[in-house]
Amino acid sequence: MKRIALLILLLVPLALYGQQDRKLIRQGYKSYMDGEYNEAEVDFRKAEDINKESFTAKYNTSTALYQQDKIEESTKRFEELLAETTSDEDEAKLYHNLGNSFLESDKLEESIEAYKKSLRLNPSDEDTRYNLAYALEKLQEQQQQQQQQQDQQDKNDQENKDDQKQDQQEQENKDQEKNEQQDKDSEQSEEGEQEKNQQQAQQLSKEDAERLLNAILQKEKDVKQKVDKKKAAAAKVKNEKDW
Repeated sequence: MKRIALLILLLVPLALYGQQDRKLIRQGYKSYMDGEYNEAEVDFRKAEDINKESFTAKYNTSTALYQQDKIEESTKRFEELLAETTSDEDEAKLYHNLGNSFLESDKLEESIEAYKKSLRLNPSDEDTRYNLAYALEKLQEQQQQQQQQQDQQDKNDQENKDDQKQDQQEQENKDQEKNEQQDKDSEQSEEGEQEKNQQQAQQLSKEDAERLLNAILQKEKDVKQKVDKKKAAAAKVKNEKDW
């Protein structure tokens, strides 16, 4: 789908209007067909001022606004003109143009509904049928794109959750390793303290043992000295008797 059917100017027999109305509408129509939409709008608005009941002037002004990309204003005027239509043909064309205005505003669902209403009133309008198919295709593409974006967002959210979970697990592992290292350091400190105490205890015991040994040796020495003195005294007495 590469084109949108152009808006169709609604022109009723000019004989229904005064000479001045006919001239302005004719001038506006010529400007419109030449692509001079601003000039066409000016002429159509002048015709409106002369005949405020002119459905043709109002309708053509709205189409000229649309062609100048004044979509919001043209949409509002098309909607207001629906209350002034007197035939199914006029109403069908209004819904066709209204569908185009909605489509330009990217209001796809409103556009589709307007085209459907136009086709109900004029089933043979191929331009409206084409535009409806285009709007439906564009809506489908938009929905697919939105679904892809949603899927991507869900994927990103899940990846973020997984990353957060992984970071949390890594932090917990680090905390656990830190606690284990602290416990290990504490155990080693306690073991070191115990070993130190044992060494001190062993050292004290050795000193006590040396003192005890020295005391024993000293006692043995004292005993030996006493024995030696006694022996020496006995020997001296014996010698004296021999004399």
